[in-house]
Amino acid sequence: QVQLVESGGGLVQAGGSLRLSCVVSGNMFSLNLIGWYRQAPGKQRELVAIFSNNMTPSYADSVKGRFTISSDNAKRTVYLQMNSLKPEDTAVYYCNDRWDDAWGKGIQVTVSS
Repeated sequence: QVQLVESGGGLVQAGGSLRLSCVVSGNMFSLNLIGWYRQAPGKQRELVAIFSNNMTPSYADSVKGRFTISSDNAKRTVYLQMNSLKPEDTAVYYCNDRWDDAWGKGIQVTVSS
């Protein structure tokens, strides 16, 4: 069974940057099946960034041009670089392995105005 652990969240001012990490352990099929989601208070969980089936990164419209998903196979880690952060990016961010629908516990990102 795969385990996912997020880190790198915190409080940042609008316009700032954060890099989230998702370390994957256990029986993983491929890092390319790991994606990032987020859930803001009172809202449904939404997709932020994934690797599509042809391994091309795909992003939510709201984060295009600001967020970048990447991976490091040697470290079994998927990253989410978040630049030009906005208050509306405030949410709990989760990584997900869509092979077996495993989720991390989430990490809080708070962007102050």
